[in-house]
Amino acid sequence: MTTIIVRASENTHWYKQDGSPAYTVKGKNGQDRATTLRDARSLNLVPSVTTILKIMAKPGLEVWKQEQMLLAALTLPRAPDESEKSFIARIVHDSKDTARQAADRGTRIHESIERWYKGDYDVDHVNIAKEFEWEVTRHFSLPLYKKWKTEIAFSSSLGYGGKIDLHLDPCESAPQGIVLDAKTKAFGPGEDVIGYDEHLMQLAAYRHGLGLPNARCANVFASVSHPGLVKVMEWSEEELTKGWEMFQCLLNFWKLKHNFGV
Repeated sequence: MTTIIVRASENTHWYKQDGSPAYTVKGKNGQDRATTLRDARSLNLVPSVTTILKIMAKPGLEVWKQEQMLLAALTLPRAPDESEKSFIARIVHDSKDTARQAADRGTRIHESIERWYKGDYDVDHVNIAKEFEWEVTRHFSLPLYKKWKTEIAFSSSLGYGGKIDLHLDPCESAPQGIVLDAKTKAFGPGEDVIGYDEHLMQLAAYRHGLGLPNARCANVFASVSHPGLVKVMEWSEEELTKGWEMFQCLLNFWKLKHNFGV
């Protein structure tokens, strides 16, 4: 029996005990607002996997942010009579704009992949979505005609949740199940793609949260510099076992730090 999941990135999100998302709540003014930690406590919500992972340092991401900051400092001209404080603030803002643009681009690519699997082929990133499906099918030796389900959310009894963008019901081709997480990254044909600890822990947490503790897991990288280039990086069972232990430690730390459900 097989379940395949493609997971898109998310912000700080919360889930109800039944697994349904609770990203917003009604404010006192009657308008929707982002759910807070205080709301989560009162409503008995659980944090998302990515919320838990945010407490861990991400060296690769931090290096990239520093590079964007340096590039902004090197390329932005300083305005006449602009104070050093104002110039620094503008550099920081510009570098964050680059990060936001990269995040928005990744979101749009994930949306294209999701819609493609729903049968809507009129998407912005046809080459990426088509090659994504082909590479996943080829890597796991699956029939191309398989019907996929999208937007599946869950809540684990251990006190965390998540939302699955795409999953395939159990099938004969991969009886242990498969969990995938889609990533966007700039890379070329001859370059290797690297998975980080947070990628590993995320996948390990999802397979346990979905009740698929022995599922095969992989990150699927879609290149933004060479659209249509997709690479599948599968994690070993030994790595996934370690990733699950690591995630549980982070989960316990997060709960203790925030006095949440302890």
